[in-house]
Amino acid sequence: MAIGLKVCGAARTVTGLCLLFEAPGARILVDCGMFQGPKTLKALNYEPFPFEPGAIDAVLLTHAHIDHSGLLPRLVKTGFRGRIHCTEATRDLCSCLLPDAGHIQEMEVEQLNRRNRRRGREPVAPIYTAQDAERALRSFDPVSYGEWINPAEGIRARFWNAGHMLGSASIELEFDNGDGPVRVLVSGDIGPDLGPMQRDPEGPTGGIDHLIVESTYGDEDRPAIAPAERRAALGELARSAARQGGTMLVPVFAVERAQEVMLDLVTLMRTGQVPKADIHLDSPLSNRATRVFAQHAAMLENGAALLAALADPRLHEVEDAQQSMRLARQEGFRIVLAGSGMCEAGRIRAHLQAKLWDPRTVVALVGFQAMGTLGRLLQDGAAQVRIRGEMVKVAARIAMVEGYSGHADGPELGRWIVARGPVRGGVFLVHGEETAIEGLAKRVLGRGIVPEAGLVKPVLDEAFRLSPGRAPERDAGASGRRREQPERVGRPDWHNERAALLLGIEEAIEQARDDRSRAALLQRLRRALEDR
Repeated sequence: MAIGLKVCGAARTVTGLCLLFEAPGARILVDCGMFQGPKTLKALNYEPFPFEPGAIDAVLLTHAHIDHSGLLPRLVKTGFRGRIHCTEATRDLCSCLLPDAGHIQEMEVEQLNRRNRRRGREPVAPIYTAQDAERALRSFDPVSYGEWINPAEGIRARFWNAGHMLGSASIELEFDNGDGPVRVLVSGDIGPDLGPMQRDPEGPTGGIDHLIVESTYGDEDRPAIAPAERRAALGELARSAARQGGTMLVPVFAVERAQEVMLDLVTLMRTGQVPKADIHLDSPLSNRATRVFAQHAAMLENGAALLAALADPRLHEVEDAQQSMRLARQEGFRIVLAGSGMCEAGRIRAHLQAKLWDPRTVVALVGFQAMGTLGRLLQDGAAQVRIRGEMVKVAARIAMVEGYSGHADGPELGRWIVARGPVRGGVFLVHGEETAIEGLAKRVLGRGIVPEAGLVKPVLDEAFRLSPGRAPERDAGASGRRREQPERVGRPDWHNERAALLLGIEEAIEQARDDRSRAALLQRLRRALEDR
C-alpha cells in the first residue's frame, strides 16, 4: 500500500510549509506553518485546514520559524490532540515565538475592528491568541538529534541537524506499509556551508525513496561570503550613518539574524572598525529569543563569542513601547535592530515611518524579503511606500547585506541533494518561488540523482502516492478539500497592485507642473472611474 502525501503549504511560495502524510495506521504532519506575504496568501491562515485536525496523530516540527510553526496553536485550537515532536532548542524558541505571534494577531485584529466599526463592517477574530499558543506548547515533546522515535503507529522518525538555525532539523521518516518500508526525508530549511553560527547541515546518505527539499535560493549562486567580509559590509553602512549623524536601521528576524548582527556589531566596535555607539535591540521577542540562544550557546560554533558580546554595555534592550516611540524620534548616530525582518509587522515599521524620508538614514536588510512585503519593496527601490496608512518618501540609503542568510544557495542545495542520493523515487521541490524552483530543478536533473519523471514541483493541496523505489503518482481522488486558485498562491495580488497604483497617483500629483495640471490629472482619473 502506498503512502499518501498532501502538500498543504509552501507550494511555489516560501511560507506556510505543511506536509500531510497518510500511512495505513496513522496521519502525521511535518510542520504547520503560517502563510506570510501578499494579503491573498495570508488569507489562507483564516481558512479551514485542508484536513481534519482531530484526525492527525502527531506533528514533527523542523524548526521554530513562524512559516513552519506558526499555525500549530490553531491546529490545537481546532481539535488536534496529539504530540508535537521537535528538538529541545526548537521547543524553547517556540515558547517565545508562538505566544508573541498570538499577541500580534490580537493587537492587529483590535486595530482592524476599530476601523471596521467606523466603516460599518462586521468584527473579525484573530487566528489564535497568546493564550491559545500557551496551550499548544503543552503538546511539545523534545527529541535529540539522531534518536529514532515512533510518533505514530507504523512510523519511525529521526532528526538531523539542518544547519539553518538553532535547533533546526531535517526529518527522516520510515513508513511500514506492509510491502517494505518507505523512506522519506524532509529537508526543512537547509543552512549554508559558511553559516555564521550553525554547524554544517547533515543528513542520511543513500536508500531514500522520496526527498522533499526546500528551494528558497535554488536559482541563485551567491559568492561565498566569509564572516569577516559580511562584517566589513555591515561596518561600511554603519560608518556611513555615523558620518552623516543618522540612524542605522536593521530589520531583523527575532531568531538567529538578531543575534548574528549583534555579535558582528559588537565585534566591529571592539576592533575599532565602527565608531562606538548605542545598539538598541527594539524587539521584546528578540530579547527573549536571545536568552534562549544564551541557554543553548554550547550548540553554536561561536557560542562563547556570542555570550561575551551579549554582555557588552553598548547593547540595550528596548521592552517598553513608549521607550520605542521615543527612540524613533531621536536624532544622531545610533543603531536600531527591530522586528520584523521583512518589515511586515513589529516596531521596525514605526522606525521606518519616522526615518525613511531622511537621507541620513541607512537601512540594512540582512535577510530574505518575500514578494509583496514592505522589505521587498524597499529592496526593489520603491520611491515611496505606504506605512500604517501614511505615504512615506524613501530618501534613506537602502542596502542588502549578503552573508546573513540561513538558507543554502542553489549550488549548496545541489550538493546537499547529491549527498542524499541517489533518490529511488521522487524529489519534491517546495518552499520556493517559481523562479527558484525552476533554477534548482536544472541543478537536479541530469546528475543521476532522480529520473525526470520523479522530479515534482507541487502546487498547493496537490496529493501524491508514495511507494518504495518508484516515482510518485499524483492522487486526484485524495480525501480532503483543496483551496481555490493554488497557482496564484505567493504571487503579488490585487492588494499589491492597488498599493502600487496609489503610490503612482501620489507621485504624479506631486510632480505635476502646477495646480492646473493637477486638476486635469484628477479629472482624467474621475472619468476613468465613471467609465468602469
